[in-house]
Amino acid sequence: MEPQPPWEPDAPPPAPDNSHPIRVVVTDDLQRWRLTVFFRFILAIPLLLWLLIWSIGAFFAAIANWVATLIKGKPPRGLYEFFASYVRFATHVYAYLLLAADPYPGFTGQPGYPVDVEIAPRAPQSRWKTAFRFFLALPAIILAEVFTGDPGFLGGNNRSGSGSSDWWNFELGTGVGLFFVSVLAWFACLARGRMPQGFRDLMAYGLRYAAQAWGYLFFLTDRYPDADPAEPPAAPPEKPRTIRLVLADDLRRSRLTVFFRFLLFLPHLVWLALWSLAAWLAAVANWFATLVLGRSPAPLHRFLAAYVRYTVTVYAYVFIVANPFPGFVGAPGTYPVEVEIDGPKPQHRLKTAFRLPLAIPAFIVNSALSSALFFVAIFGWFVSLALGRMPKGLRNLGAWAIRYGAEAEGYLFLLTDTYPYSGPWEFALPAPAPPEAEPEPEPEAAFA
Repeated sequence: MEPQPPWEPDAPPPAPDNSHPIRVVVTDDLQRWRLTVFFRFILAIPLLLWLLIWSIGAFFAAIANWVATLIKGKPPRGLYEFFASYVRFATHVYAYLLLAADPYPGFTGQPGYPVDVEIAPRAPQSRWKTAFRFFLALPAIILAEVFTGDPGFLGGNNRSGSGSSDWWNFELGTGVGLFFVSVLAWFACLARGRMPQGFRDLMAYGLRYAAQAWGYLFFLTDRYPDADPAEPPAAPPEKPRTIRLVLADDLRRSRLTVFFRFLLFLPHLVWLALWSLAAWLAAVANWFATLVLGRSPAPLHRFLAAYVRYTVTVYAYVFIVANPFPGFVGAPGTYPVEVEIDGPKPQHRLKTAFRLPLAIPAFIVNSALSSALFFVAIFGWFVSLALGRMPKGLRNLGAWAIRYGAEAEGYLFLLTDTYPYSGPWEFALPAPAPPEAEPEPEPEAAFA
């Protein structure tokens, strides 16, 4: 008798042991129907109203769930399934609203949506973590809300119109950050009938982290949310990248230099301001030269490339994405977090002529990633002081934000006319190799 699998035959296989109990699985094909894209917000209103009603019930159920989990050491099955459906439904709604997926989602939070949430079966949880869950979850909730929007409970955008923090602001909702990205995606989908891959992968990451943060708060798991952009896997860009991230950091941090990181940064702040002034003057000269020649002159390209490399090392240092004190000249191959920049290549003159307006969407995306980078530094500062190490997930999130900023700056300064790619493709785990085909038997062996 063959052994039975540990799950139902029609259910997905369990995630690997080292994966997070809450995962986002993306099966979206990037195709978008222009008609539903055009009316997307209106179509989403019934979903948002139902989510609001469900959120009110979730607020009171969360209190009961906290007490029950504190007593039993495991959430009750009914409440566990209630919150699992709630987190899935909220993820489906915002995936639909933000154009990360196209089909209209159901109202029950059932699995099967193109941007879906897989949640492991309920398991025992630490009572100590349960007792202080709200306080432990605050950093994750802040990072989720900052990455995906302006958190109302921090005194920013408040959807209720009042100055108090309310449950609506505590939703699994995504706010200003991804909202502006979705506006850009809305125009792209209307023009092409297709969602840009980088935008979809960026949104999938934000939704995944938010699902983990709220799943942690609602006792679906006591494993802390993972900020590493390796999940869900992001697809590589179609075009080769002219500006590429090089990451050789070992995660170790000196507590002494971390504690005084901002003071140590001050000499670089002065030098960065002076070099920035020269870089902008060089960028104007580079624009005229590239418009005439069809490529960036080598001396200007070298100067601006060194400036972009320098900004990367300085930002990596001040935001605790790397540890060593950086140099002042932007030399390649000298820092554990830096970018490689290809030499001058031919550039499209029409793109060159309108480079400034073309770069505006990239800097809108960069603002969303930069807001996350700021909180990566804050949380990383405390953790590095305590452990002497930077968490890998925070380090990778910060490196992703810095890389995108370097691509946006390089595009604006005409180091390349390849548009910045917003997806965290550098951190995607390599796909498993396909099984080797068995060799066909020789004719003699086949008739032996």
